[in-house]
Order: sequence, then C-alpha cells, then structure tokens
Amino acid sequence: MKLNILRLIVAALCCASALMLIANVRAQKSLPTHPELGVSPTTLGIATPAQTPTTAQERTLGQVGKNIKVLNDLPASQEGTVMNFFAASMGRRCDFCHAVVDGKLVFDSDTKPEKETARSMIKMVLAINKDNFKGNTSVSCYTCHRGRNQPLSIPALPLPTPVPRPQPAPSPAAGQPAPSPTPRPAGPTADQIVAKYVDAIGGAAAIDKIKTVVLKGTVAGFNGAEASHEVDLASPDKFDVVVTTPQGTNERAFDGKVGWQKTPRGVIEIGNPVMDSMKLMFLPYRNVKLRDQFASLRLGGRDRIGDRDVVIVTGRAADNHRERLFFDAETGLLLRRISYLETMIGVIPEQFDFEDYRDVDGVNLPFTIRVSSVEPGLTSTSKFSEIKLNTPVDDSKFKMPAAPAKTTP
Repeated sequence: MKLNILRLIVAALCCASALMLIANVRAQKSLPTHPELGVSPTTLGIATPAQTPTTAQERTLGQVGKNIKVLNDLPASQEGTVMNFFAASMGRRCDFCHAVVDGKLVFDSDTKPEKETARSMIKMVLAINKDNFKGNTSVSCYTCHRGRNQPLSIPALPLPTPVPRPQPAPSPAAGQPAPSPTPRPAGPTADQIVAKYVDAIGGAAAIDKIKTVVLKGTVAGFNGAEASHEVDLASPDKFDVVVTTPQGTNERAFDGKVGWQKTPRGVIEIGNPVMDSMKLMFLPYRNVKLRDQFASLRLGGRDRIGDRDVVIVTGRAADNHRERLFFDAETGLLLRRISYLETMIGVIPEQFDFEDYRDVDGVNLPFTIRVSSVEPGLTSTSKFSEIKLNTPVDDSKFKMPAAPAKTTP
C-alpha cells in the first residue's frame, strides 16, 4: 500500500513536468499568426493544421518528432491534445519545461531540468498503470495534481463533518409480521431513453427527411472574441464551415473523403486530429442519428445539469470509442455529450453542451452549443440565429478547390 502511494505521488510530480513539456509544443503549434489581434481562427477554436497533407497511415510521435525519448509510441495525431492535457493537469504553461530562445519555444532542447523530470514522471505513470491496473490508464497526471503544480499530500483541516448514516427502520413488534418492502419500479432502459429523445426532437420520420442543414450565427473563442459563423451540412457526412474575422475568412470542408482548409494564404489538405474534432463539433446534425453511432448502450446513473435532472447513458462505438450522453429526465432532450479520447497517458474528455432548443420544420435543434476542451483553441460557444433544413446546397461547395496556377514573372 505504501509503495502504491509513493508511486502515485511520484506519478503526480512526473505529470507536472510532463504537462509543461507537452503543453509547450501544442501551444506553439496553436499560436495565431498575428498574436496581437483579438480575433483569429485559433482564438475561435480553429486549430492550425500542418502545412503538409496528413497521410492515411497513422504515424507515431517517435517517427515524426525530434528528440523524443518517452512518448515514442504515442500517435502523432494525439500530440497536441496530450500536451494540453498535461498543461491543464499541472496549471502551468509550456515554458515551465521547454526552453525559450529569442522569445521562441525550442521543443527539442534539453537545457531545462524540468523537462527531464517530466520524462521521469511520464515513465512513472506508465509503470503505475502497467503494474497496478493491468495496463489501463487509471492513473494520470490529473489524478494527483488537479490543476496544481504541487499535488496536495496533507489533508486540509478542519475536515468536513461526516454525514450521519441513516437509521434502520424499527423492528416489528414480537409476533407481528414484517411489512413487505415496496418494490422499486423498473426504470427505462438505455434504448428507451434514446427512443424518448428521438420522439422529443420530432420523431424518426421527421429526422429521416433531413438531407441538408444550413446554420448561420456567431462563434466565440475562449477569449470571448466573436466572428460570423456559417455551416452547410449534407447527408451523410459532408460539411463546409466558414468563419469570418476582421483578419480574413477561414473555410474548412469535408466531402466525405477529403478534408481541406482555405485561407488567404492558400488551400491545403487536412486530416486528423483536426478533422475528427471538426466532425465532433457539428453535433446538431450528428445528434439526430444518435443510436446508429454506438454498438452498445447502457445506463450510467443520474445527475443534475443546472436546475435540470438528467439521466446518463454510456455509449461505446464499434471502434471502442466511449461517450456519455446526458438526457433531460423530463423532456428527453440531449443536454450534454462527453467524448473520451483514450491515450497512453490518460483519458482526455471533450464536452459539448446543448441549449436553446427550438422547432425547425418539425425538428427540435439546439441553437447554442458550448464546447469545453483541455485545448483552449477548441473551447468555443456557437450561437445560431438561423437554422434551415433541406435548403438546396451545391455539392461543389464541399470539394477541395484547385490550387491557383503559379504565374511567371
């Protein structure tokens, strides 16, 4: 027991340093091109992809990174998310572990001792999970740090007053039969909860008629800066997203096979993890086909969101991806959806909250969507002023534009 406690403490310290190390890399990649401007694609939750296309085959951080000594087997697409998870766990920033030279982070430098501490802590966390939890990521940096550089190891006094245990019912008098316990009524199953949600948003027949969705409104990034936001969605998985800021227009789209981005700097092809995040972002359309996305569903208990009682359903997809769905116990509407990314150093959540449901041609859709993430660049609030169903959308809108021809001087 003492050994496990010591390991947890060491793991926490390790995570603290690791967090700093990884957060730095992600921070530099997510910095806006013009940091002095109040609104940019990054601050509005538009992460900047690499300027080279993503290959179909997943590569590891050890294959694509420099001076990687611990996280060699981490999928390269998870690098930024994992580093921001370290930063959120530690309550620090990238330059805590990474060297800064001439105002720029140098991620492959080993000049700061905190970076080596981070590596030791990562090793410790991996060892704890391997030796004590059969390889499951039960322990992470956040387990001990909880947003603090130094984890708390001494309880703060005074301790909270324990809640008294409920007293057992008095025994029946001698010779009297014990009263029969009142049977607890059986609650709804997970499938019944999802079926109630389908009815609450308009029913299967109305949902099946949806072929396109057009949304217009604003999106605000984690710093509160707003920009205009237009989204075109087409069945089954095509989308085109345009965000217009004072600095220009950023367009991203997916035609079902290829994802791309167009900015004033040109057109590039983009892949994961950016495209996966984009697909999760546009849940107003994805949510109406909820049951099809999970291989299994089970009840996950009850909770409250604000002043609303909610029932929780846990879903697991065919690829083992896990999510928790929070339904209003009274109306049946989906109020929250949490997606979990399982990595070698911990399970990282991304949360979507849905508010202001309104009827749109017989289908109830949320007009406000809040995204909460360990990555500040993905944290945003979208407020739509207009949503239209089955408006004609030209299919060419989703196709990647051809690169402009180069002109000779």
